[in-house]
Formats: sequence, structure tokens, C-alpha cells
Amino acid sequence: MQTPGSQSSLHRANLERVVRAVRLAGSLTQAEIARGTGLSAATVSNIVRELRDNGTVQVTPTSSGGRRARSVSLSGDAGIVVGVDFGHSHLRVAVGNLAHQVLAEQTEPIDVDASAAQGFDRAERLVARLVETTGIGADKVIGVGLGVPGPLDIATGVLGSTAILPGWSGINPREELAGRLGMPVHVDNDANLGALGELVWGSGRGAQDLAYIKVASGVGAGLVINGRIYRGPGGSAGEIGHITLDESGPVCRCGNRGCLETFTAARHVLELLRGSHGPDLTVPRMVQLAREGDPGCRRVIADVGRHVGMGVANLCNVLNPTRVVLGGDLADSGELVLGPIRESVSRYAIPSAARQLAIVPGALGGRAEVLGALALVLSEMTDSDHMTDPGRDSLAFR
Repeated sequence: MQTPGSQSSLHRANLERVVRAVRLAGSLTQAEIARGTGLSAATVSNIVRELRDNGTVQVTPTSSGGRRARSVSLSGDAGIVVGVDFGHSHLRVAVGNLAHQVLAEQTEPIDVDASAAQGFDRAERLVARLVETTGIGADKVIGVGLGVPGPLDIATGVLGSTAILPGWSGINPREELAGRLGMPVHVDNDANLGALGELVWGSGRGAQDLAYIKVASGVGAGLVINGRIYRGPGGSAGEIGHITLDESGPVCRCGNRGCLETFTAARHVLELLRGSHGPDLTVPRMVQLAREGDPGCRRVIADVGRHVGMGVANLCNVLNPTRVVLGGDLADSGELVLGPIRESVSRYAIPSAARQLAIVPGALGGRAEVLGALALVLSEMTDSDHMTDPGRDSLAFR
């Protein structure tokens, strides 16, 4: 039996700290592990040797700062995770291993608003097909991350807003997908998963405090504080789309007037250009035309940027993040939208907060949410989820 404070329990705790650090980062040098865990270099070296010998991690030569180093990652055959992302017009599924390598990925068009049952049918088939293509048995799946484009009640896990997903109201997506797949499922909204994806794989790497802003059919923010997603007690943190910009403005789907979303979401923005650019205009096409010099599209994107910047300024004043990552199709317009965002932040944010802020485009594009779903599984796992009995000397994954 291990007793608190004993050498064996301390050793076990140090093993778990190293495994968790590597799991969340994908791969780290031994020096990075030491800095991140606070363990001495000698302790890390001994732990890595033990984990390598029992097959939990793999160690490969690399370089860091021009010096030779050793990169540590979890063993590729330790298990796999699955990410499922429901957008309003797509279903995207990815399969990855614990070393943060994406093994398979596929996207299908889907009208997710129409029917929750149809969406889950499609997801069930696509997950089974992609897991099969990896050649790794379904019994090796440690968990599934699920992203949905709507607000979740943290207490019940139920989707609430009929205005956002009318065919999904009252559905518990975690229970629905877990029942179909027979696998553990973790669920979050798309903005939070976009933040996780960019934090682990994209433009948010290295940041401890950031906001991921997604401008699409709605406007939302995923907030990272001290390296972790902040959801708030009810799960509604980051709903910057409903910051009031004009009390006499258009009526929003939330029932208020002049919300940020009514000036920036796709259905409102594209309507401004229908008369001059036709009824079939999409946000990607608007961005393309703007990059080619179309004055109307450039003006609309600049206006959206200024409005989004007002929301970002509010975030700066309240949370003081060091980085804001812009996601969604609008991010492809680059400085056409980022410049106006920075102008508004400079005007409306507290100077001390604005000076510390970097505003950058997302690096992952439309993949941010599905990669964030993979990261969600990795971040929600506790070491007891995949490690054997503490009394055993070695660590192994189920």
C-alpha cells in the first residue's frame, strides 16, 4: 500500500506529471518537461528512461536552440482519440493518436439544423469508417471529442437555444453519441474547441491566456485562462456576440437590439451586398473578391473588423489576454479585417491591456474545431483514465 508522502507515492505523482505534460503538448524535450513540471533535470531524465523502457513514451533525437536534445512523446500505439465537429453545413471527423498525429480525417456536407438524428447517424458511420482505415481496433479508442455550434447547459449537458439549432433543442449530444459509439464522449461548443485547437496546434501555441474569436453564422469566443478553457458556471462564457453596440439597432435572435452579432454574423453582413453582388454570395467569395480589390466587399469587411474590435476591446478590459486568434472564413481576409480590429482595440481598450495584446489569424482554418475536439479528449483525460493500477511498477495504457 502506498501512503501519502511516501517515496513510492511521490514517484507515482512525478510519473503522472510527466505523462500529463507530454500528453497535452504532444511532444516536449526533456528540458521543456523540467520547466513545465518544476522537476529537476535528473528526475525527468530518470522518469523518461523508465517510461521509455516500459513502452509508454518514445524518445527521438531533435535540436533545441541549436543544441542537441531529445523529444519525448507518448507511444503511437498507446491508443487513439476521435474528434467530431458539427458545423451548420458540415460534419468533420478526425482520428489521432496520443502523440498528436492525425491519422485520418474527412469532411462531409450536411444540413445540421435539419435533424439531430440524421446528424448522429452520419457521425456514427463516419467515425466507424475512419477508425477502420487506421488499422487500429475500436477497442483502442480512449475517447471522443464532440463539437456543436450552440450553447450547452453545463449542469444538464443539453442544448438549449431553439433559435440556433431548432432540430436539436433538448438533445443531450454527449449521451446520444456515446450511446451510439459505446465510447466515452466529451462535448463542448465550437468556439471553445477552436480555442483548444489553436492553443495546441496553431496560432495560440505558447500562450497561457488567449481568446479565439469565431465569426460565422454567429459570433462567439473561446476563452483560455492559465492554459485552460474557461466556460463559466453555466457554460456561457465567451458569448461576445451579444455585447450591445447599439440599443436602437437590429433585433437579435437573443431578443435584444444591436448586439455585435447583428453587425458581424454572415447572414447580416451578406445582406448588405446582395443587391450589388447577387443572392448567391458567400463569405468565402466575399473574402476572395475583397482580396482582389472589390471596394464594396473591402468596405463591409473593414466595418465588420471595427465592430469585432469593439468586442475584443471589452475582452481586453475585463480579461487582459495576451493573444486574440481570429477564426472562421473571415480570417482569410488577413489585414483587411485584422487592421480594423486593431484600430478599434487601440481606441476602446485600456492602453495597458492593448499594449500587451497580439491579434493574429488562426493557423488551422476550418480544421480548428475538429482538432480542438481531439485536444478536448486529451485535456479531459485524467491519468487514472488510461493508467493501470497504482501498485504496479510500470505505466501502461488500456
